[in-house]
Amino acid sequence: MTPPPGRRSVLTAPYVACAGFLLLLAAVFAASYGVGTLSGPVAPDMRGVSHQNDDPDMGDMGGTGHGGDH
Repeated sequence: MTPPPGRRSVLTAPYVACAGFLLLLAAVFAASYGVGTLSGPVAPDMRGVSHQNDDPDMGDMGGTGHGGDH
C-alpha cells in the first residue's frame, strides 16, 4: 500500500532538507579548507609541531611556575 502522491512528498521533505543542509555544510567546510590552504600559516614559523628545542634562549623563563613567588 503506497501513500497518495501528495502525502509522499510531505514525508520525504524532512529527508531532502536534511540532505541539502549536509551538502551545503560539506561545501562550506571544503571552501574554508581551500582558503586556509591557500593562505598558508597564520603566524611566522607556524609549520607544525617541532619536537626539537628550536630556541635555546627560551630555557627557564623564570616566574612561570605555579608557586606564590611574587
